Amino acid sequence: MVIEPFSVIHEDVEIGDDTWIGSNVAIHDGARIGNRCRIFPGAVISSIPQDLKFKGEKTYAYIGDDTMIREYVTVNRGTAYNHFTKVGSNCTILAYSHVAHDCIVGNHVILSNAVNMAGHVIVDDYAVIGGLSGIHQFVHIGKHTMTAAGTIIRKDIPPFVKAGRSPLSYEGINSVGLRRRGFSDKTIREIQEIYRIIFLSGNNNTQALTKVATLFPASEERDEILDFIRNSGRGIMKGYIG
Repeated sequence: MVIEPFSVIHEDVEIGDDTWIGSNVAIHDGARIGNRCRIFPGAVISSIPQDLKFKGEKTYAYIGDDTMIREYVTVNRGTAYNHFTKVGSNCTILAYSHVAHDCIVGNHVILSNAVNMAGHVIVDDYAVIGGLSGIHQFVHIGKHTMTAAGTIIRKDIPPFVKAGRSPLSYEGINSVGLRRRGFSDKTIREIQEIYRIIFLSGNNNTQALTKVATLFPASEERDEILDFIRNSGRGIMKGYIG
Protein backbone atom coordinates (compact mmCIF):
# COMPACT_ATOMS: atom_id res chain seq x y z
CA MET A 1 0.00 0.00 0.00
CA VAL A 2 1.16 3.52 -0.84
CA ILE A 3 -0.18 6.66 0.84
CA GLU A 4 0.99 9.89 -0.77
CA PRO A 5 1.70 13.08 1.22
CA PHE A 6 -1.00 15.15 2.94
CA SER A 7 -3.65 12.44 2.99
CA VAL A 8 -5.59 11.85 6.22
CA ILE A 9 -6.56 8.33 7.28
CA HIS A 10 -8.88 8.14 10.29
CA GLU A 11 -8.78 5.46 12.98
CA ASP A 12 -11.48 2.93 11.99
CA VAL A 13 -10.31 2.27 8.43
CA GLU A 14 -9.26 -0.88 6.58
CA ILE A 15 -7.30 -0.70 3.32
CA GLY A 16 -6.33 -3.75 1.25
CA ASP A 17 -3.05 -4.78 -0.30
CA ASP A 18 -1.44 -2.89 -3.19
CA THR A 19 -3.89 0.02 -2.96
CA TRP A 20 -2.62 3.48 -3.87
CA ILE A 21 -3.91 6.54 -2.02
CA GLY A 22 -3.04 9.81 -3.77
CA SER A 23 -2.20 13.05 -2.03
CA ASN A 24 -4.82 15.13 -0.21
CA VAL A 25 -7.27 12.25 0.15
CA ALA A 26 -9.49 12.03 3.26
CA ILE A 27 -10.58 8.55 4.39
CA HIS A 28 -12.95 8.67 7.35
CA ASP A 29 -14.08 6.15 9.97
CA GLY A 30 -15.99 3.22 8.56
CA ALA A 31 -14.09 2.97 5.27
CA ARG A 32 -13.42 -0.58 4.07
CA ILE A 33 -11.30 -0.39 0.93
CA GLY A 34 -10.29 -3.44 -1.09
CA ASN A 35 -7.11 -4.57 -2.81
CA ARG A 36 -5.42 -2.83 -5.74
CA CYS A 37 -7.66 0.24 -5.63
CA ARG A 38 -6.48 3.64 -6.87
CA ILE A 39 -7.85 6.70 -5.10
CA PHE A 40 -6.83 10.01 -6.65
CA PRO A 41 -6.14 13.40 -5.03
CA GLY A 42 -8.98 15.21 -3.34
CA ALA A 43 -11.29 12.22 -2.94
CA VAL A 44 -13.26 11.90 0.32
CA ILE A 45 -14.28 8.39 1.33
CA SER A 46 -16.74 7.41 4.12
CA SER A 47 -17.59 10.93 5.28
CA ILE A 48 -20.80 11.20 7.28
CA PRO A 49 -24.00 11.12 5.20
CA GLN A 50 -25.72 14.27 4.04
CA ASP A 51 -28.92 13.19 5.76
CA LEU A 52 -30.52 15.15 8.58
CA LYS A 53 -31.79 11.91 10.14
CA PHE A 54 -28.22 10.70 10.73
CA LYS A 55 -27.43 10.60 14.46
CA GLY A 56 -23.84 9.40 14.43
CA GLU A 57 -24.59 5.67 14.31
CA LYS A 58 -21.87 3.18 13.35
CA THR A 59 -22.02 2.73 9.57
CA TYR A 60 -19.64 1.88 6.74
CA ALA A 61 -18.53 2.63 3.18
CA TYR A 62 -17.21 -0.36 1.21
CA ILE A 63 -15.02 -0.07 -1.89
CA GLY A 64 -14.37 -3.33 -3.77
CA ASP A 65 -11.13 -4.64 -5.26
CA ASP A 66 -9.56 -3.05 -8.34
CA THR A 67 -11.79 0.02 -8.27
CA MET A 68 -10.50 3.41 -9.42
CA ILE A 69 -11.80 6.58 -7.77
CA ARG A 70 -10.73 9.76 -9.49
CA GLU A 71 -10.23 13.32 -8.28
CA TYR A 72 -12.69 14.87 -5.80
CA VAL A 73 -15.09 11.95 -5.74
CA THR A 74 -17.14 11.74 -2.54
CA VAL A 75 -18.51 8.47 -1.15
CA ASN A 76 -20.63 8.92 1.98
CA ARG A 77 -21.11 6.12 4.47
CA GLY A 78 -24.53 4.65 5.22
CA THR A 79 -27.24 5.56 7.70
CA ALA A 80 -29.30 3.42 10.08
CA TYR A 81 -31.53 2.58 7.09
CA ASN A 82 -28.98 0.25 5.50
CA HIS A 83 -25.83 0.73 7.63
CA PHE A 84 -23.55 0.87 4.60
CA THR A 85 -22.81 2.36 1.21
CA LYS A 86 -21.13 0.03 -1.26
CA VAL A 87 -19.13 0.47 -4.47
CA GLY A 88 -18.29 -2.88 -6.03
CA SER A 89 -15.16 -4.28 -7.65
CA ASN A 90 -13.60 -3.17 -10.95
CA CYS A 91 -15.56 0.08 -10.95
CA THR A 92 -14.46 3.41 -12.42
CA ILE A 93 -15.79 6.46 -10.59
CA LEU A 94 -14.69 9.56 -12.45
CA ALA A 95 -13.94 13.04 -11.14
CA TYR A 96 -16.42 15.02 -9.03
CA SER A 97 -18.95 12.18 -8.81
CA HIS A 98 -20.94 11.74 -5.61
CA VAL A 99 -22.12 8.40 -4.19
CA ALA A 100 -24.59 9.21 -1.43
CA HIS A 101 -25.56 7.32 1.72
CA ASP A 102 -26.94 3.79 1.43
CA CYS A 103 -26.28 3.54 -2.32
CA ILE A 104 -25.27 0.16 -3.72
CA VAL A 105 -23.13 0.21 -6.86
CA GLY A 106 -22.43 -3.16 -8.49
CA ASN A 107 -19.29 -4.47 -10.19
CA HIS A 108 -17.75 -3.10 -13.40
CA VAL A 109 -19.83 0.08 -13.17
CA ILE A 110 -18.66 3.34 -14.75
CA LEU A 111 -19.83 6.66 -13.34
CA SER A 112 -18.61 9.36 -15.73
CA ASN A 113 -17.50 12.80 -14.57
CA ALA A 114 -19.79 14.60 -12.11
CA VAL A 115 -22.50 11.97 -11.78
CA ASN A 116 -24.49 12.87 -8.67
CA MET A 117 -26.43 10.15 -6.87
CA ALA A 118 -28.99 10.79 -4.15
CA GLY A 119 -29.38 8.31 -1.30
CA HIS A 120 -30.56 4.71 -1.63
CA VAL A 121 -29.78 4.39 -5.34
CA ILE A 122 -28.98 0.93 -6.73
CA VAL A 123 -26.81 0.59 -9.84
CA ASP A 124 -26.39 -2.97 -11.11
CA ASP A 125 -23.33 -4.57 -12.72
CA TYR A 126 -21.84 -3.16 -15.94
CA ALA A 127 -24.00 -0.03 -16.01
CA VAL A 128 -22.48 3.09 -17.58
CA ILE A 129 -23.83 6.47 -16.44
CA GLY A 130 -23.10 9.49 -18.63
CA GLY A 131 -21.34 12.54 -17.24
CA LEU A 132 -23.24 15.30 -15.43
CA SER A 133 -26.20 13.01 -14.78
CA GLY A 134 -28.35 13.33 -11.67
CA ILE A 135 -30.02 10.31 -10.08
CA HIS A 136 -33.09 10.65 -7.82
CA GLN A 137 -33.20 8.81 -4.49
CA PHE A 138 -34.35 5.18 -4.50
CA VAL A 139 -33.86 4.82 -8.27
CA HIS A 140 -32.76 1.40 -9.55
CA ILE A 141 -30.60 1.16 -12.70
CA GLY A 142 -30.35 -2.31 -14.25
CA LYS A 143 -27.45 -4.38 -15.55
CA HIS A 144 -25.67 -3.58 -18.81
CA THR A 145 -27.40 -0.21 -19.25
CA MET A 146 -26.04 3.00 -20.70
CA THR A 147 -27.42 6.48 -20.05
CA ALA A 148 -26.71 9.63 -22.01
CA ALA A 149 -24.68 12.49 -20.60
CA GLY A 150 -26.62 15.11 -18.68
CA THR A 151 -29.57 12.81 -18.01
CA ILE A 152 -31.93 13.45 -15.10
CA ILE A 153 -32.87 9.98 -13.87
CA ARG A 154 -36.11 10.01 -11.87
CA LYS A 155 -37.42 6.57 -12.89
CA ASP A 156 -35.98 3.06 -12.89
CA ILE A 157 -34.04 1.91 -15.96
CA PRO A 158 -34.53 -1.80 -16.82
CA PRO A 159 -31.52 -3.96 -17.77
CA PHE A 160 -29.81 -4.08 -21.18
CA VAL A 161 -31.10 -0.74 -22.52
CA LYS A 162 -29.94 2.74 -23.45
CA ALA A 163 -31.71 5.70 -21.85
CA GLY A 164 -31.68 9.44 -22.33
CA ARG A 165 -33.75 12.49 -23.30
CA SER A 166 -36.03 14.54 -21.10
CA PRO A 167 -38.21 13.15 -19.70
CA LEU A 168 -36.11 10.01 -19.36
CA SER A 169 -37.03 7.52 -22.07
CA TYR A 170 -36.00 4.37 -23.91
CA GLU A 171 -33.43 4.76 -26.70
CA GLY A 172 -32.97 1.14 -27.76
CA ILE A 173 -30.97 -1.70 -26.29
CA ASN A 174 -27.30 -1.46 -25.44
CA SER A 175 -26.30 -3.79 -28.28
CA VAL A 176 -22.67 -2.64 -28.52
CA GLY A 177 -22.10 -3.14 -24.80
CA LEU A 178 -23.82 -6.53 -24.86
CA ARG A 179 -21.66 -7.77 -27.76
CA ARG A 180 -18.52 -6.60 -25.98
CA ARG A 181 -19.56 -8.69 -22.98
CA GLY A 182 -20.15 -11.86 -24.97
CA PHE A 183 -23.91 -11.89 -25.53
CA SER A 184 -24.83 -13.84 -28.66
CA ASP A 185 -26.65 -12.24 -31.60
CA LYS A 186 -29.63 -14.48 -30.87
CA THR A 187 -29.87 -13.27 -27.29
CA ILE A 188 -29.50 -9.64 -28.33
CA ARG A 189 -32.31 -10.03 -30.89
CA GLU A 190 -34.55 -11.59 -28.24
CA ILE A 191 -33.87 -8.73 -25.82
CA GLN A 192 -34.70 -6.29 -28.59
CA GLU A 193 -38.00 -8.04 -29.34
CA ILE A 194 -38.93 -8.06 -25.65
CA TYR A 195 -38.39 -4.34 -25.36
CA ARG A 196 -40.29 -3.69 -28.58
CA ILE A 197 -43.33 -5.15 -26.82
CA ILE A 198 -42.66 -3.23 -23.61
CA PHE A 199 -41.83 0.19 -25.03
CA LEU A 200 -42.89 0.43 -28.68
CA SER A 201 -46.18 -1.47 -29.09
CA GLY A 202 -48.63 0.71 -27.18
CA ASN A 203 -49.03 -1.71 -24.27
CA ASN A 204 -49.26 -0.69 -20.66
CA ASN A 205 -46.83 -2.47 -18.34
CA THR A 206 -49.30 -5.16 -17.26
CA GLN A 207 -50.20 -6.02 -20.84
CA ALA A 208 -46.58 -5.96 -21.95
CA LEU A 209 -45.34 -8.25 -19.18
CA THR A 210 -48.13 -10.74 -19.85
CA LYS A 211 -47.26 -10.84 -23.56
CA VAL A 212 -43.55 -11.24 -22.90
CA ALA A 213 -44.13 -14.06 -20.43
CA THR A 214 -46.41 -15.80 -22.95
CA LEU A 215 -44.45 -15.28 -26.16
CA PHE A 216 -40.88 -15.86 -24.98
CA PRO A 217 -39.52 -19.01 -23.32
CA ALA A 218 -37.89 -18.63 -19.93
CA SER A 219 -34.30 -17.42 -20.11
CA GLU A 220 -31.95 -15.58 -17.80
CA GLU A 221 -32.40 -12.35 -19.76
CA ARG A 222 -36.19 -12.58 -20.10
CA ASP A 223 -36.61 -13.31 -16.41
CA GLU A 224 -34.21 -10.52 -15.45
CA ILE A 225 -36.34 -8.02 -17.39
CA LEU A 226 -39.66 -9.30 -16.05
CA ASP A 227 -38.48 -9.40 -12.43
CA PHE A 228 -36.95 -5.94 -12.65
CA ILE A 229 -40.13 -4.31 -13.97
CA ARG A 230 -42.44 -6.20 -11.62
CA ASN A 231 -40.35 -5.12 -8.62
CA SER A 232 -39.77 -1.51 -9.70
CA GLY A 233 -40.39 0.82 -6.79
CA ARG A 234 -40.47 4.12 -8.69
CA GLY A 235 -41.83 2.78 -11.98
CA ILE A 236 -39.80 2.43 -15.15
CA MET A 237 -38.93 5.14 -17.65
CA LYS A 238 -41.12 6.01 -20.62
CA GLY A 239 -41.00 4.41 -24.04
CA TYR A 240 -39.35 6.09 -26.99
CA ILE A 241 -40.37 9.72 -27.49
CA GLY A 242 -39.97 10.85 -31.10
